[in-house]
Amino acid sequence: MTRISSLIDFSDSHDSAAPRLRHAFGAPRSVLVAHELAQVGPLLDAVQAAAQQGRWCVGYVRYEAAAAFDSALAVHAPDGPLAWFAVYDEALPWPEDAAQAPAVQAQWQESCPRPAFDGALAHIQRAISDGELYQVNFTAPLLGAWLGEPPAEAAQVLFAALQRAQPGGYAAFIDTGGAASAGNAGQMREISGAEDAGKAASAGSEQLLSVSPELFFDWQDGTEGGEILARPMKGTAARGTTPALDAAQAAALRASPKERAENVMIVDLLRNDISRIAQPFSVQVPLLFDTQALPTVWQMTSDVTAKTRPGTTLAGVFGALFPCGSVTGAPKVRAMQLIRTLEPQPRGVYCGAIGVVRPVPGQGESGQPGESGRGGIRATFNVPIRTVSVQGGRLRCGIGSGITSGAAPDAEWQEWKNKQQFLERASMPFDLLETLALDNGQLRHAAEHLQRLAGAAAHFGYPLNLADVESCLQQLAQAHPQGAWRVRLLLNAQGRARAEAFALEASPARVRLQLAGRALAEAHGEFVRFKTTRRAHYDAFTPTQPGVFDTVLWNAEGEITECTRGNVAMLIDGRWVTPPLACGLLPGVGRALALREGRVSEAVVRVEALPSVRGWAFLNSLRGWIGAEMV
Repeated sequence: MTRISSLIDFSDSHDSAAPRLRHAFGAPRSVLVAHELAQVGPLLDAVQAAAQQGRWCVGYVRYEAAAAFDSALAVHAPDGPLAWFAVYDEALPWPEDAAQAPAVQAQWQESCPRPAFDGALAHIQRAISDGELYQVNFTAPLLGAWLGEPPAEAAQVLFAALQRAQPGGYAAFIDTGGAASAGNAGQMREISGAEDAGKAASAGSEQLLSVSPELFFDWQDGTEGGEILARPMKGTAARGTTPALDAAQAAALRASPKERAENVMIVDLLRNDISRIAQPFSVQVPLLFDTQALPTVWQMTSDVTAKTRPGTTLAGVFGALFPCGSVTGAPKVRAMQLIRTLEPQPRGVYCGAIGVVRPVPGQGESGQPGESGRGGIRATFNVPIRTVSVQGGRLRCGIGSGITSGAAPDAEWQEWKNKQQFLERASMPFDLLETLALDNGQLRHAAEHLQRLAGAAAHFGYPLNLADVESCLQQLAQAHPQGAWRVRLLLNAQGRARAEAFALEASPARVRLQLAGRALAEAHGEFVRFKTTRRAHYDAFTPTQPGVFDTVLWNAEGEITECTRGNVAMLIDGRWVTPPLACGLLPGVGRALALREGRVSEAVVRVEALPSVRGWAFLNSLRGWIGAEMV
């Protein structure tokens, strides 16, 4: 079995409908490593030469390599090689079974607490008000560790989970196999042959798991010059909790003066950077303020294009553009000086560049590896945001945002929270869950539950074969033809369904509820909007008082939302109401039926209005409508 050292799964930058660049790579024929600034340019020249000879090169350039291109760009001392590339004779098919491995778990903690975050923002905004700069991209790492003893392929398994959590974009997995630390420091090292590369693995390895949605640049070069596309990503909004709210969030992002200003500052920076390698008058901005839907956030992107001058090199492209302005700020030199002051550690590969440089047939070269001649190449690099590095059992993932004069600390902090949801989703595996009633062999409201399951599967990127799920349910129903049963239908990340039946005790005629003592911070999160086995946020509110059936939750805005095991209805001013989905709650099947029948209507009820409530009810599809009273 071929050991995978790299995986590339890149969108086509020019045509989103085109097939993805999706390949695996085995043992490299050689590995190029730069440990000193003076070695970075020659390494990129070597990468370009290899691609011109028909080979594929996959690797990274660390953020701290910036000073190799301009000594005025301030960075910390690097925590690893400045640049690393593996050279391959061929690209292999994508391993379709990679996502079928057992799940792994990781636990994360913040390195920048809220007081430090607020202090950094205040420092940046003072510098902006003093006229030193316009924008700074401030970041901090999340630090992680494996839970339990991880298998040897844990990093690759986590990469597959990260791809499910953040699909599309420009995803790459790189296992340096220890080659990055082989050889003597201060030399650009080429380790020739798979055997030598394998020996180097004993020196320790670093894995990079990047599911970045952001294109740094796509450059295609031939004998008559080339073309380049950059797509900076600046401007963020959380996804809405309903289709209407989601569309409103996207529209608000496109119209926001603050977000548009943030985006256009970086577009102007990229235009200036690209002009250094562009043919005269060829720099264009064909797309401005485009909104891109990601699983947990909306992002604003813009396109900057140009024709590059004949004789432009890969090292020249990096020299003009690196690091990408979207992860520095503007102007770049002053922004990077402030970043070094405010961020106490090197960024590493995060905010650098990860990509693939490959031969382009039809540009005059034979396409046969090893033959001489200047062939055409295509270089595609992401900006390594949404990127995890794994080394020595330690995990790290940077999170950041662009800070402008109009940035509000609460909003920026929430943006960080929104951006790291992909990591939380991938690091703690979960199943999608539906709970149904089975009465004497008949499943109650199965169609509605399967419709909700399909929505959750689409949101989380879980494969779903409804015929298989229905077959699974029917087999369970046939095995339990008599009695009342509670059915748990589970769908895992690989699309495998299973169903379990438990005896269902009779529902009480009336129940007692208690009000939560604090807000549910996750009320607007995806693990509230969709039903899964990840329930820690609900379990924290499980009643401990004897005789209390469930807890009534409320959000940070003081609005009643739901109970931990079902929805809630309240009798106010002579009518029964239930909170709208925009308050942050699960779209319960029982709730939907009550709305359809006209038994309840939607209305926002705030905690301070609870003295006006004249009646309570708990409802879900399993137990129906149960009258309740508040403790």
